[in-house]
Amino acid sequence: MAIALRGLRSAAFGGKVMRQALVAPIRVVPSSRKLSFKSASTAEIAAYTNVEKGESNTLEYRMFFKQGAKDVSPWHEIPLYAGDGYVHYICEIPKETSAKMEVATDEPCTPIKQDVKKGKLRFYPYNINWNYGLLPQTWEDPGVTNAELGAAGDNDPVDVVEIGTAAAKRGGVYKVKPVGVLAMIDDGELDWKVIAVSADDPKAALINDVEDVEKHFPGEIQKVLEWFRDYKIPDGKPANKFGYDNKCMNKEFTFHVIQETHEAYVKLKSGARANTEELSLI
Repeated sequence: MAIALRGLRSAAFGGKVMRQALVAPIRVVPSSRKLSFKSASTAEIAAYTNVEKGESNTLEYRMFFKQGAKDVSPWHEIPLYAGDGYVHYICEIPKETSAKMEVATDEPCTPIKQDVKKGKLRFYPYNINWNYGLLPQTWEDPGVTNAELGAAGDNDPVDVVEIGTAAAKRGGVYKVKPVGVLAMIDDGELDWKVIAVSADDPKAALINDVEDVEKHFPGEIQKVLEWFRDYKIPDGKPANKFGYDNKCMNKEFTFHVIQETHEAYVKLKSGARANTEELSLI
């Protein structure tokens, strides 16, 4: 995230809107076919459906989003905040899969597609063990450097690692409770990883801050850190690094990150920050 954290109360906590800052943050430690899914899950937002175009495992594959008959962008038109300490997230990669799917931030309607490198579809070297996706209406600004971490944002929405027991589905929109965040440094870029639990997970009521994760999901945060630290090593790349001495920062800090990246997104979307990265804003 490109805007330094200042320890101001975020909107999620009923405080004033946070301001951009360049000073060191306060550390808080510790063929098309329409797919319509039905779920008993209270976490899944049933208002959104998906339309797939192109064959799976091809460069042409895209998953689009609809709300009723209206085409919507999962990045721009799904609200971030869900109330009562929850946010919405979009699942790009269901747990125990390896295809590196992501919202295409440079394409109209920002559909989900498979990432490509050197003309080939990208896969992780092994399955990811958690549901993985993004927070809508957030953006890690590559034009501003975090003063404490010495890294600018990675030009993407904020990532979510949802640690609940149930597998989500690609393109699903879910309500989750953010409880921690890791500051991953990937090729010199700041790439926040928000740790969250689905609203309908059996342990959701017990998980209210980062220390609760260790109590009810012992060792899980360390597993997340090691997975994201090491996943590029099989391709001959160095391990990723993490700020704050590898600590998973707490819930309050996490909501500061979410609020500041949301403000960066609003500046981009409104034109207050020039769209020099040629991202799709529709």
